[in-house]
Amino acid sequence: MAELGSCFLCADLGIAPELEPRPDHASYLQSWLSVLSNDRRAIFQAAAHAQRAVAYLHSLQPEAEDLKRAA
Repeated sequence: MAELGSCFLCADLGIAPELEPRPDHASYLQSWLSVLSNDRRAIFQAAAHAQRAVAYLHSLQPEAEDLKRAA
């Protein structure tokens, strides 16, 4: 679930969420409501996938030591 991954990344990076939701977010989340109502475990699976995606994105970032050497 992309929204979970987005929230995880924003929290990690200290980015404040948008104050005004985008119109396409509502339809995206509505589609997930039907999935979640049919499978109560889906949220846990989606969160696990989102966390793996976030961990992967973090792994692509240079380490702090690399950034110091580059500066």
